[in-house]
Amino acid sequence: MNSLFAIGIVVLVAATVIGLLMSIAHLITRYTQKPANTQSDSDKDLPYECGLIGTPAQSSRIPSGYYLTAILFVLFDIEIIFLYPWAIAYRDFLSTGDGLGYLTAFIIFLLLFILGLFWEIRVKALNWK
Repeated sequence: MNSLFAIGIVVLVAATVIGLLMSIAHLITRYTQKPANTQSDSDKDLPYECGLIGTPAQSSRIPSGYYLTAILFVLFDIEIIFLYPWAIAYRDFLSTGDGLGYLTAFIIFLLLFILGLFWEIRVKALNWK
């Protein structure tokens, strides 16, 4: 186990050194090199080939349903992820005699999870109308 810890430390130090060197190289080249193209911005805005003057991109509004779906997915996904480690550790809780207390806490957690799921269905949070 000690050798794995030492390898992890070496990898962490190496990644940090490489990141610092790349950051320093970026800062040095950013301030020492000038862009090759010195045309003004008005030259870049001229029509090209098609003869149409470019128009700025219209920002489209993203419906809030996308954000709500993403937040609900993350919320329920994290709750489900908590189920697996608890199920693995429950065997150890039983051997120490603390199984009933941890089972009670888990049932409360699961009830809150199920209540949240029913609330989501009742409020029709995932309807796309």
